[in-house]
Amino acid sequence: MTIAALEALTFGLGRLVEAADNAGHRLCLLTGNRAVYRHELARLRPDALDIVDVDTGDTSACADALAALPGLKGLINSTDTWSVPGADLAARLGLPGPDPEAVRLLRDKSRVRDLLHERGLSRGPALAIPADPAASGEVLRKIGLPAVLKDSAGTSSRNVWLVRDEKHLHTALAEAAQRPFTGRLFAEPFFAGPVYSAETLSWAGRTKLLGVLSRQMSAEPSVREEAAAFPVALPDPELDLIGEWVGRVLETAGHDAGFAHVEFVLTTDGPELVEINRRIGGALVGEALCRALRTNVYDAMVAVALGLRPALLDAPRATGPATGFVLVYPEQPGTLTGWTGVDGLAAFPGSPEWYPTAAPGVRLEHVRDQRGCTGIVLAEAATAELALHRALSAAGSIRPVMAADTSE
Repeated sequence: MTIAALEALTFGLGRLVEAADNAGHRLCLLTGNRAVYRHELARLRPDALDIVDVDTGDTSACADALAALPGLKGLINSTDTWSVPGADLAARLGLPGPDPEAVRLLRDKSRVRDLLHERGLSRGPALAIPADPAASGEVLRKIGLPAVLKDSAGTSSRNVWLVRDEKHLHTALAEAAQRPFTGRLFAEPFFAGPVYSAETLSWAGRTKLLGVLSRQMSAEPSVREEAAAFPVALPDPELDLIGEWVGRVLETAGHDAGFAHVEFVLTTDGPELVEINRRIGGALVGEALCRALRTNVYDAMVAVALGLRPALLDAPRATGPATGFVLVYPEQPGTLTGWTGVDGLAAFPGSPEWYPTAAPGVRLEHVRDQRGCTGIVLAEAATAELALHRALSAAGSIRPVMAADTSE
């Protein structure tokens, strides 16, 4: 029997193959670009899974490819970009899966913000605006400053502007007018405080908080993720508060089954939503969960795809090692030729590991969001704080080597 994955996150494919095997199924990956999984595929046996090369932006082509698979029992969709097509395909093929309309809601950050505001779960509304400097007056009147402008269906921190004054607001709207959007531009209030994410698993409308991930963001004006650590050692009352809050948020937003990665700001007045991703966390969050919980959490992903209650819901709190990971960016755009320092990682504490996200020869044009990440350093320790210190120390020794840019 077969479990299919409509694309996947960059890391975790090996864990997913193992989980499918554990359930007695064979994994088949549908992808439009095998290169995304180069690191994971290099670690797997060539026959560990089936791969179907297909234009995953073509729903009809994907439907045909899925219909041709022997004994297809479930469809896994662990990405934001393919979440709506994945839900539609599961419904079309009669497979277990989420309500496509609920997935459409969750892919619209503006609609989710307004819904939570209406239900008293967020102090901030959303304001849909044109990508035009003329919209600045409406932002000032209805949202105020500081504010965040972003794409309602954006990913990887693309098309996000944090604006603190009128001049910057005009500049951001002018920049937005030159950008393509996956969804539409909207404005929301800026909430002050450290950013975290709640890593959760839901079934039948009940949500379990698996832990909280810390998130270190870049200095302004760039909006990109720099580092993270899991699980954060919050006091029990605060952890219980977050667990109760995220459960209400997900229930209100219509997410009733599967993983969710809920980004939030811990303000002086409690948690405030940044966005909901109906998937396991990206980068190395899945690996961090596996190590901390001492189990392959991707077993739960397979169970949900089969329409079964995940055993992970009954697991105790994390008892395994904490992890910290740091994203390594170049200082400026150019063509990546390699890295210095990777061979020296073994000298650092925490058993640091290197996970490349780009390959030599690739041109990196965007360094102010996650598209510019060249690789990730992960380290372990007894606490998330110490693991992050170790990862930062090790990552500081690695430098992307960029070829001189002669395109201008």
